[in-house]
Amino acid sequence: MPPANCYLLFDIRKKKLRSLSFRLWTFPVLVDGPFGVVSAVEFIGIVLFIVYVVYAMTYYTVESVSLISKIDIPSLVGRELLLDIIGLRFGLVGLFCMVFLFLPVSRGSVLLRLIDIPFEHATRYHVWLGHLTMALFTLHGLCYVISWSLVGNLLEEMTEWKEIGVANLPGVISLAAGLLMWVTSLHPVRKRFFELFFYTHQLYIVFVVFLALHVGDFVFSISAGAIFLFMLDRFLRFWQSRAKVDIISAACRPCGTVELVFSKPPSLRYNALSFIFVQVHELSFLQWHPFSVSSSPMDGRYHMSILIKVLGSWTEKLRGIITDVQEQTRNGSKSESGRLTACVEGPYGHESPYHLMYENLILVAGGIGISPFLAILSDIIHRIEEGKSCMPKNVLVLWSVKKSKELSLLSAVDAQFISSSVSDKLHLDIQAFVTQESQHPLEEGIVGDDQKAPGIFVKNGTTMSGLVGTGDNFWAAMYFAASTLGFVLAYALAQVYYVRRFHVVAWWHLGLVFTLCMAGGVVLPGGLVVLLWHLSEKRKLENDRWDASVQQHHAEEEAEQTTNAAGGDHAAASGVSLAAMQTTRYGCRPQFEAEFAAFAERVAGQQGGVAADVACWCAVLRVCRPVWRGNAGRRTSAAAGGGAAPPPSSTSTATASTSRCMYI
Repeated sequence: MPPANCYLLFDIRKKKLRSLSFRLWTFPVLVDGPFGVVSAVEFIGIVLFIVYVVYAMTYYTVESVSLISKIDIPSLVGRELLLDIIGLRFGLVGLFCMVFLFLPVSRGSVLLRLIDIPFEHATRYHVWLGHLTMALFTLHGLCYVISWSLVGNLLEEMTEWKEIGVANLPGVISLAAGLLMWVTSLHPVRKRFFELFFYTHQLYIVFVVFLALHVGDFVFSISAGAIFLFMLDRFLRFWQSRAKVDIISAACRPCGTVELVFSKPPSLRYNALSFIFVQVHELSFLQWHPFSVSSSPMDGRYHMSILIKVLGSWTEKLRGIITDVQEQTRNGSKSESGRLTACVEGPYGHESPYHLMYENLILVAGGIGISPFLAILSDIIHRIEEGKSCMPKNVLVLWSVKKSKELSLLSAVDAQFISSSVSDKLHLDIQAFVTQESQHPLEEGIVGDDQKAPGIFVKNGTTMSGLVGTGDNFWAAMYFAASTLGFVLAYALAQVYYVRRFHVVAWWHLGLVFTLCMAGGVVLPGGLVVLLWHLSEKRKLENDRWDASVQQHHAEEEAEQTTNAAGGDHAAASGVSLAAMQTTRYGCRPQFEAEFAAFAERVAGQQGGVAADVACWCAVLRVCRPVWRGNAGRRTSAAAGGGAAPPPSSTSTATASTSRCMYI
């Protein structure tokens, strides 16, 4: 076979394997159930974990019963010994589960980025593993409590702090902290008392530290690797979130939505599927809220915007501060009470722009859920204008809102005017559905104001930091290497100059030394690298600002020459506004089956993808597969759940929450 044919065959096989792996990540196996929407890979993982736990506990129990039956001991002692052995096995299996427990909640984890599973998808794995781990640890403690109760020395054993061997009291404290986190994380509690869940979850520090004191350094090292990676991520996020970010514009739109535009360095990379966490000191020092990025990276190098719907006390206070400052500005007065001190963490999400990998897109949103799709639309339009790589040719937007005033959110798209060169390459259809109004407000004599109030500028001293999320890979690798080497060196020095010198043999003491060395490795050598990273970013920002001023001067000169050459006649350029592409229907809801079928017929035989707001996800999932599978000759696969995006050779289904966009 000629070499070219061999390469072609290899490339085809490689694409087929890649397509198969993506379909396993995206194909929904379970839709309704305690786990939510579960893909094939996730289902396999759940089954493997359950099989491992059942097999391990069954094997250890059978072996323990067989061993005890061969020993001539009293029945009470035999039951106590059996409970101790089974409890020990529950604890060891729980430690094994802890190896994976902290990995999904490392928001900027290198591992998650390598396998392209964004943080918002990985949190579900943390939830599943958390329930399993705490169930095992609870059974572990329950076995020992029953065993000690049979002997009659329950209190003595629970308060015992051994020097050699397992210290019971730290284990009791660790289990109590874990149970508090577990109970408050249950869905009914978390839904009604989210702040209680959030604050009690900070007990993970108590849980981990006292676990190390309970089992000692050797046993604790089983799960120490994942905890160390989480510590690396948490320290880096802490450093990034300290910066007080400049707010280029803070404004209230007529529909009640707040728009914030943050200053960012040009080196900070993100895409239209990203989201950030925002904290406002004037509202709370502890609350961080996630919001989808509503701007595209193509909109500008120095800013990033988000849209916030006013729901709840936090957003109400935020809107109140902005409106107060706007009122003071109109009256010519200034007051520090209206100041906004904002901190930003992120961006997070998929690093690959999957919305650019399909020729046909359907975007389904409800209300403020349009935010990430505004970024997608702006990104596609700008890329076509600038001649950059962009596959989408047909885009259908199905947008359902309660009131017509919410339609003004469409004006948040940076590209409000679409030139003829773009409209020739992109067929954009925006179908808006106003559910709680039977006709246009003008028919009832109501004149709405679609213009947002002038934004306010807040100078806090710096731009967003690029230390987390899609930051510099070189500095991230240096940070990981320095912290790891620092931990190894600190632990070696502690063994030589402290443990051996002072004859430290207590398990709990060795566990404490191990934990302190982990923290020291992250804070000291890791902190030094982060400081150098921060200074490097600051130097780059200063150079970029100087380059930007020079480029802006040249751009103004070129624009002036172009205007003079054209005679300032902009009317000659043919095009259409984005609002003109919107069709509004009143008093009805979108019929997904009919809309999808019509779109499928129009683009039959071409690749496509669907993205849906999480509020619309259930309805979308019910109709996607039967509609697309009814179109003969098309390669289709409806997907639900999972963390990776399907390849362009298949039809996919994606979900997007009101705070972030998730492609699956």
